[in-house]
Amino acid sequence: HPAGYRIVRVPVAAIEGMPAPGLVRLGRVALRRIYAWRTGTPYRPVPPLGSVPAPSSPGGASSAAVTSAAATGAGAGDEAAAAPTPGTGPMASLPRRLASGLIRRLSIPLTIRSQVVASRRVAPAADLYHGMAYMGIPVALDLARRHGGRVVYDARDIYVDAANLARMPRTLRWLVGRAERRWARRADRVITVNRPYAEVMARRWAVDLPLIVMNCAYRTTPPEPRPRRFHATLGLDPATRVVLYQGGFSRDRGIEQLIEAIPAVPGAVLVLLGYGSLQAELEARAADPALGGHVRILPAVPPTELLDWVASADVVAMPIQPTTLNHRYTTPNKLFEAMAVGVPVVASDLPGMAPTVRDADAGLLVDPTDPAAIAQACRTLLDEPADVAAARRARILGAAHATYNWEAQMDRLLAEYGRLTGRPW
Repeated sequence: HPAGYRIVRVPVAAIEGMPAPGLVRLGRVALRRIYAWRTGTPYRPVPPLGSVPAPSSPGGASSAAVTSAAATGAGAGDEAAAAPTPGTGPMASLPRRLASGLIRRLSIPLTIRSQVVASRRVAPAADLYHGMAYMGIPVALDLARRHGGRVVYDARDIYVDAANLARMPRTLRWLVGRAERRWARRADRVITVNRPYAEVMARRWAVDLPLIVMNCAYRTTPPEPRPRRFHATLGLDPATRVVLYQGGFSRDRGIEQLIEAIPAVPGAVLVLLGYGSLQAELEARAADPALGGHVRILPAVPPTELLDWVASADVVAMPIQPTTLNHRYTTPNKLFEAMAVGVPVVASDLPGMAPTVRDADAGLLVDPTDPAAIAQACRTLLDEPADVAAARRARILGAAHATYNWEAQMDRLLAEYGRLTGRPW
């Protein structure tokens, strides 16, 4: 990486975590050939071992070995809805549905095991291993046991109460939670992203209060005049105001409530910037004539360009729904990205993000389940007089520069690395 660290990608698949994965693969080949012969359908080759793409957000830091979770079950932080599993639809036979369900549940421990084995072959001895998420920490612990070094568990979500895991049977969630507690207690330090998460983790795992390192954006100074990327890309009238939702297109993010709210916000359009499992459904809703073109969808943009797009919005909306403990306590990245460029937010009045919004005077808090309340908050911010709006943006940007920025958070993290290793970072 141009910043000076080296990224080593370790592609793995759940099958590689099984005993004798080669024999398992041969069995899958045989079963697929028999199925193709019996049904008269084309044979679908079994992907070769190690062909699964590596995680798309690698990281690294100085002499630390950084491990990250694979896509199979580590998406709890994303809250992304799981893609449909082949063989689980309503037309699938009962045996196929049962088999698919079993495979889906076994994929998490098998992927973890395959990551452990694969990482042993490539990871060097390190001063510190930073295990990201509940699928990354067992890899970090294994490497530290083999090579020495300290271990940090980076728990960015309350995983057993988030996304796919929250929908699993109680017994399986208990097993994952018990394993995570054991891993957290073996780590030299637990870190997380906000105080509510830290308090839950300290209580559940009987560990010291985790270090809080917020997922802030880098300090930046938005250009003046503000960019108008949405107006240029979508051909909007210059007077049109933009309410932006950016992030994953999945359930419980408040997208549906925003779509209901936007017709009650005169002179505004809702722009959905991102991608995800709801894409087709959202495109169909956006095309509804009843919405009069007030909902527009754009694909995700490169991270290096994201802040310029966010700065082009008039309001950033994040009415995340209080459907899980993880959602109620979340402080989403999009909150800090909006603050980084001084754009006010309409956010859920929930224990996770509300204190930050109030502290920075970053916008308005609403009942996220109420589209009328969301619409009213958007109207209030959009209709502020120019001098009031400019003063609010200045306050938000000031808070971002003073406190809510990655430079300040990174100092906390590197100081902890130094404390754990006795070496300067």
